Formats: sequence, C-alpha cells, structure tokens
Amino acid sequence: MRIASYNINGINSRFAVLERWLKEFQPDIVGLQELKCTDDAFPAAAIEALGYSAIWHGQRAWNGVALLSKVGRPVETRRALPADPNLEQSRYIEAAICGILVGNMYAPNGNPQPGPKFDYKLAWLDALKAYAQDLIDGEVPAMLIGDYNIIPTDEDVYKPERWKKDALFAPAAREKFRELVEQGWTDALRKTHPDERIYTFWHYWRNSFERDAGIRIDHALLSPPLAKKLKKAGVDRTPRGWEKTSDHGPMWVELKL
Repeated sequence: MRIASYNINGINSRFAVLERWLKEFQPDIVGLQELKCTDDAFPAAAIEALGYSAIWHGQRAWNGVALLSKVGRPVETRRALPADPNLEQSRYIEAAICGILVGNMYAPNGNPQPGPKFDYKLAWLDALKAYAQDLIDGEVPAMLIGDYNIIPTDEDVYKPERWKKDALFAPAAREKFRELVEQGWTDALRKTHPDERIYTFWHYWRNSFERDAGIRIDHALLSPPLAKKLKKAGVDRTPRGWEKTSDHGPMWVELKL
C-alpha cells in the first residue's frame, strides 16, 4: 500500500496538477494540506471521479486538510487534536482506513519568531505530542503524515545558516519534533534514507528547485506496529517541476499490509 502526503498549496487553483499526479503516481491513500478553500468549495465530485473517496476540513483562504482513499472509504475519527489551542484553524483530520489510523496535519508555520505565532506553533505541537503519546500507549497501528513545518536537523536543509532565524528551524521547534520521535515513532524518510539529503519543499524564487536548494518539512511518522511493515519511502520530485505547481513535492511511504 502506498500512502502519500502532499501540500497542494490551493486545491482548486492547482487541481490540474493534483489530477495529473494522482493519475500518474496512483497512490492508495493521500493526505492533502493547505486546501485554502471552504468545505463547500472542496472539489469532492471531481476527486470521486478519479476513483477516490474523501473527507476534508476546510477553511476560507488558509489551511485546510483532506484525506483521499481508493482502498476503502475513510471513516473519520477526528478533525482536530484533542487539546487543539485554536479550533478555528483547520489543521488536522484523521480516519481509519484499511485497518490503520491515518492522521493528516498542517502544523503552524510560526513566523515571525519570537512572538504569538511562534507561541501558538509550540502549543499546537504540544497538543500533537500529547495525543501521539496516547496512540503509542494504545499500540495503535497509526501514522502521522503531513506538513509539520519543522526542519528536524542540519541534514534536512540545503544551507542551515540561512534558516537560523526561521521558526521552521528554531531549536524549540526542532526539540518538539525530536521529543515526538522519541516516543517510539519512526521517521519513515530518514529511516529509509539515513545518510541522504532529501527535501520536500523548494521556494519559488532564485531557481531553488533547479538548484535543489530545499528543505525537508513534510514527514511521515509510523507507530511501532506500522514501522514493522515499512518497505520504502521517498519524495516524488516530478510534479514540483510542472507549471503552476505547489512549492512542495509529494512524499510517500510504502507499507506491506
């Protein structure tokens, strides 16, 4: 089974990109982030026509998350973290699909920092960590995928010195990610590419993609029951080179279920 995560950066404005990628890559389950549309504006019929059932949690102009599946209709279990510090922002959706629990997130950016936006980022990550511990304690076959807006280490960024003042690379944010992984989660991309610089995001400016001046902020964390079934993981860089595309590339995980 192939499960992917894709920050689409506006589902309606980039639907042609999403449609082309779904047809070419054929993922079984997809977590989408940054829908940037209300629930009513979500292109449900068009996605259904591509063979995918979907659940979504939208927000006008900002945020928004969705789960697509062609291996069984997603059974929604959550559309916010239990202790979410701001329920007005649509940042998390979760469903049971084919016997696994898939949590899909768009974590806060946190810039500028320090300041209230960074405080909110840390509070949201604390809520995520608390809930993630419950999943670990319950031995749930779960995966937490999405745009974490965290660059975990120096190996996950093209030039670390250029990101020192950014909330994505702030020590406090990186520490939250480290604590999360240390609960017992497996970072699928790093597990399968232990010594490789592998990126999921490239800015639109300065030919960042062409120069491969990227960062890794999209992650898939697997609980111990699922980590045993991990076969492969990677980033599909192809759609990042298309016209009018997202600044993210889809990341994916392949599980033997």
